[in-house]
Amino acid sequence: MQTQFNTIAIIGKFMRESAVQLMRKDLVDLAQHLQAKNIAVLFEVNTAQHADIDGFTTISLDAIGKKADLVIVMGGDGTMLSAARALKSSPVPLVGINRGHFGFLTDLRAEEMLHAIDAILAGEYQIESRMILNASVIRGGETILQNHAFNDIVLKSGLRLIELEVTIDGKFIHRQRADGLIVSTPTGTTAYSLSAGGPILHPGLDAIALVPICPHTLSNRPLAVNSNAKIEIAVIQVDHAQISFDGQSQLELALGDCVKVERAQESVTLLHPSEYCYYDMLRNKLHWG
Repeated sequence: MQTQFNTIAIIGKFMRESAVQLMRKDLVDLAQHLQAKNIAVLFEVNTAQHADIDGFTTISLDAIGKKADLVIVMGGDGTMLSAARALKSSPVPLVGINRGHFGFLTDLRAEEMLHAIDAILAGEYQIESRMILNASVIRGGETILQNHAFNDIVLKSGLRLIELEVTIDGKFIHRQRADGLIVSTPTGTTAYSLSAGGPILHPGLDAIALVPICPHTLSNRPLAVNSNAKIEIAVIQVDHAQISFDGQSQLELALGDCVKVERAQESVTLLHPSEYCYYDMLRNKLHWG
């Protein structure tokens, strides 16, 4: 197990300037704490700019995977999703400090971050690999978009229902009229999929969940399939709809579009504290008794 991270990159909630400014003190405290341990610190360039942090080396998000041994993400799950997708081609592990709402992906509490980071630097951590999804949107026989998702890929209607035809490994599954369809990784089953009535899948499962959003036929239920499945979703009837990837990247869909979804070759590596337990996390976040 690696116990020494010589270069650590720090990413804050770079998408929102006002949010990352509120984290400025924590970000600087963390960076100075690492430097005191003779660790080279790299700040994601937008994080440093939006938080008015200077005196540290900055680096673009895309380049972090080539320079850092570890990435610390401070923010909420959305920040972790963005970082994970950007770094999907790199084996660099990510650890999250929660400054958001739920924190399903950001384990460390901001109040205890220095102690928790010290434990990780000492080799006291769990390492976990999480799957991601790859999707292609095909229109008129041509691929017009390819993208990845760590949580989910969502096809969603506007004002009216969308009709979709789903096939898996070339086998017809069903046609359904609904507000949309969520294709989720196990990680994403605690996100939008959960709100839509989908199952919670342990992240260690090699599975993909297909969860209808407000289906017109009540017998249409969530379905979990093997992660090696090749999923195709054809748009049969639509007035206005779009596809999104982790809720952050969107494209308008058209009649006749086909969305192909499969497990990506890349994966995301997360580090958790040594005492981390997935079931404890669920119980705390979902307020189970």
